[in-house]
Amino acid sequence: MGTGTRAIAIGRTAAALIGVLAAVAALAAGHLIAGLLEPNSSPYLAVGNTAIDLTPEPVKAFAIEQFGEQDKLVLLLGMGVVILLLAAVAGLLSRRSPVPGLVVIGVFGAAGTAAALARPTLGVLGLVAPVVAALAGLATFWWLHHKAPRPEVAADEDADPANSSGGSGRRRFLISSAAVTAGVAASGAVGQLLIGNQGAEQSRRAIGRIVPARKAPAIPAGADFSGAGTPPFLTPNPDFYRVDTALRVPQLPAEEYRLRVHGMVERELVLSYQDLLSRRLVEKTITMTCVSNPVGGPYVSTSNFTGVPIREILNEAGVRPGAEQVFSTSVDGYTAGTPVEVLLEEDRDALIALGMNGEPLPLEHGFPVRMVTPGLYGYLSATKWLVDLELTTFDKVTYWEERGWAERAPIKTQSRIDRPGAFQQLPAGKTTAAGIAWAQTTGIERVEVRVDSGPWQKAELSTQVDANTWRMWRIELDLAPGGHNIECRATDRSGYTQTSDRVPPIPDGATGWHSIFCTAQ
Repeated sequence: MGTGTRAIAIGRTAAALIGVLAAVAALAAGHLIAGLLEPNSSPYLAVGNTAIDLTPEPVKAFAIEQFGEQDKLVLLLGMGVVILLLAAVAGLLSRRSPVPGLVVIGVFGAAGTAAALARPTLGVLGLVAPVVAALAGLATFWWLHHKAPRPEVAADEDADPANSSGGSGRRRFLISSAAVTAGVAASGAVGQLLIGNQGAEQSRRAIGRIVPARKAPAIPAGADFSGAGTPPFLTPNPDFYRVDTALRVPQLPAEEYRLRVHGMVERELVLSYQDLLSRRLVEKTITMTCVSNPVGGPYVSTSNFTGVPIREILNEAGVRPGAEQVFSTSVDGYTAGTPVEVLLEEDRDALIALGMNGEPLPLEHGFPVRMVTPGLYGYLSATKWLVDLELTTFDKVTYWEERGWAERAPIKTQSRIDRPGAFQQLPAGKTTAAGIAWAQTTGIERVEVRVDSGPWQKAELSTQVDANTWRMWRIELDLAPGGHNIECRATDRSGYTQTSDRVPPIPDGATGWHSIFCTAQ
C-alpha cells in the first residue's frame, strides 16, 4: 500500500456491533419516551401490534395452536432476533461508509412511525417516540462508526488517532460502545418501569373484594370429577385461559375509567367505575369459550363473574328501533359486535363485569371492566378493557369480521377428553376416562365414549350447575393390552349430538369428536 493511502474498512466484528448497538439504542430511546408520553407508542410494541393485525389468519391460528398463551412472547422474541440480525447486516454493509447503515436505520424509523400511525388509539403524541427512536439510532450509528478503529491505517500526518489501529483507538471504541450499552440498559429499564407502572394494579388492589348484592348459587357437591382428572369446576383466576390481541396488557386505573353508551339510543350515558360499582351487582357462574379453540383444545374456563346486567344499562339508555348490534370497543382499539336481541334477553345473564371469583378482574382479564356473554364466543361478546358501547347496525364491521370471522357465532356443543392423556401408557384392564363437555345456554344431556370404533358407552355426568356452564363426565373402560383410540361425543338438551365432521375454528368455531391414542400394557 502506498504512503499516504489508508484502508478505511472497519473490522467485521466492530461493524456488526455498531449496527446492533444502534438498533437497541433506538428501541430503548423509543421505549423511554413512550413510557413518559404514551405506552403504546413504543416502536417495538407498535410494530408488534401492527404485525398482529396484519398477520394472515392461518398464521395466527398456527401460532395460537403451537404456542398457546405464549404466542405474543414468541412474536416479541422473534421480532427481536430479526431486528438484531438486520442491524448486524446493516453494520457489515457499512464497513467503508456509514451510509448503508444510516439508510437501514431510517427505514426502521419509518416503519416504527407508520406502525404508530396505524394504531387506532394513538394521536399525534404517539409519533414522538418512534421519531426520537429513529434519531437516537441514527446518531448512535454515526458516532460509533466514527469512533471505530480501522485495521489498516497508513501512518501519515493526517491520520485520526481515534481511528488508528493502535490500542488507543480500540480502547476509545470499547469505551464508546460500553457507554452506549449503559445508556441502552438505563433507558430501556426506566421505560419499562414507566410503562408497567401506570397505577392499574395499585388501583385494583385498593378496591378490595367485589361483593355482589345477589350471589351465584353455591357450587354443589359432585359438580366436577377433578379426582378423576377433570379441571376443578371453577377455574382459578391465574389458570383462566387468555386469548386476545393485546401485546401489552392495557393499564387503566379504575379512577380514570369511563364507559360511554351511545349511538342508536334515546339518551347517551357516561358511567364511571364507581357508577357501576355502586349499582346492584349480581354474580353469575359462566363458562367461556374461545372461538379459536381447536377440537379438544384448552381455551375453555369457568368463573363466578360479578357485574351489572347489560340489559339494564341498555334499557336505561333506551335502544332505538333498528339497532342490531352493540359495537363494543376496548381501550386499545379492539372492537367486537354482539347482537342486541341477545343482550336484551332476560335470562341470558350477559354482564358488564367488574369481578371474577370474588375479586376485581385481573389486569390480563380486562380490569377494570369487561363484557361477558354466555353462549357466544368471546371474540364477538366478551370485550376486555371495555370503554365504549355503540348501538348500531351490522353495517359497522368489527376487528375479527375484517379478518374473515363470522358476524354471529353461538358456541357449539363440544366435549373433550382430559384423562387419559394423549399417548399415555396405562396398565391394562380397568381404567377411568374423564373429561368435560359444554353447550352454553342449552346444557349437556349426555356424553358417550367409545374405544377403537366400538359401541358408544354412556358416561356418568357430574351434577349440573346451570345451562351456562360446562359439565364433567367420567367412565370406566376395560382396555386390553395394546394401543387404543378413545373418542367422545356430547348431546345437548335440545337433542343435538355433536357432529364427527372436523372443521377448523375459522369462521365460527371448530367441530368434530375429540380423540386420543393411548397404550395399555
